[in-house]
Amino acid sequence: MLYYLFQYLDRAFDFPGAGVFQYISFRAALALISSLIISLIFGKRIIEFIRKKQIGETIRELGLDGQTKKAGTPTMGGLIIIAAIIIPTLLFAKVLNVYIVLMIISTIWLGGIGFLDDYIKVFKKNKEGLQGKFKIIGQVGIGLIVGCVFYFHPDVVIKERIAPAKNDLLNITSNKTDEKFNTPMYADKAVKNLKTTIPFLKNNELDYSKFISWACNDCAKYGWIIFIPMVILIVTAVSNGANITDGIDGLAAGTSAIIGVVLGILAYVSGNTIFADYLNIMYIPNSGELVVFMAAFIGACVGFLWYNSFPAQVFMGDTGSLAIGGIIAVYAIAIRKELLIPILCGVFLVENVSVILQVYYFKYQKKKRGLEYAQTHRLFKMAPLHHHYQKVGFHESKIVMRFFIIGIMLAVLTFVTLKLR
Repeated sequence: MLYYLFQYLDRAFDFPGAGVFQYISFRAALALISSLIISLIFGKRIIEFIRKKQIGETIRELGLDGQTKKAGTPTMGGLIIIAAIIIPTLLFAKVLNVYIVLMIISTIWLGGIGFLDDYIKVFKKNKEGLQGKFKIIGQVGIGLIVGCVFYFHPDVVIKERIAPAKNDLLNITSNKTDEKFNTPMYADKAVKNLKTTIPFLKNNELDYSKFISWACNDCAKYGWIIFIPMVILIVTAVSNGANITDGIDGLAAGTSAIIGVVLGILAYVSGNTIFADYLNIMYIPNSGELVVFMAAFIGACVGFLWYNSFPAQVFMGDTGSLAIGGIIAVYAIAIRKELLIPILCGVFLVENVSVILQVYYFKYQKKKRGLEYAQTHRLFKMAPLHHHYQKVGFHESKIVMRFFIIGIMLAVLTFVTLKLR
């Protein structure tokens, strides 16, 4: 909103300094700072309010060291994260941008599902919370909305590159400044298509419509049959992955902040013709505005860590974990980097897979050797994976720090895939 205000002041009154709001980097910095302030200052008040209302976490007896001490810790702290994302975004982003609108809707939608789950657990005293089928319905619903908007909305487009820049961006040998010589050429008109970035391959673009175009000459226009289910799958998987990862103090928030930094950089370069050309990735008009949203997201996660790091003063609950997972998924799809998610979100992926393997291995052993054998010969001592390491004897602070290190390594690897072809 402030963007439009200062744009008006600059245009109508030549207001000193108003023009600086045109720069994404400036507004992203303000969004980051504002998000941190909201998380740190207002977060403390929200925690005190939650504590007074006796909204505490009910801890199951899992046989984990120190787990019972966490009983009664305030939960629903995801409200802090959501507020710290939405408020700076509304203040500093171009709120009429289709990508920003969709990110706000996704945040509130998935945060609402998580809030309902937490409400049932805390106030209705039902440890199971919202039934899984209703969670899935909610996740599929927002995935369907996201997929339809990205496919049908006229502003969701890319510009095809006609010719790359003749000089390397970081190794220009000529002393002369020749715009035609050093600037990549893009088509005048943006186009709609279903292309996305695929890692490790030289021609690093995959078109979803090609999966169906072979059926008939005109079948490419039905590419949404592949694209929309893919979007639903990604949104559901990543939001559940973040939800499962949120099991020990600081793990989900810190890992998400690392992922957020990578996605923010990728959004910035995708919205810049020079960087997009150098990295040989798609130029997506108007996607740079997503940097402002991601700056708020990073600030919210880091600010929440102030209270969520060990020993946690508040838990984010499903209100926060479902929201941050959905944000990461929708954001990656928006900048057409969703196929990088298995690498970038490797921690989420491993946590998800550990639960799946544990369940199916248990069922297999139960069927083959009986219940007693299956109970004493599990694949992991406990799932998800972070609880396995707790059972082994690692302190949760050490587990979290090592997962952070792995997350940083995966972030670097994600960048490397853009040039490693």
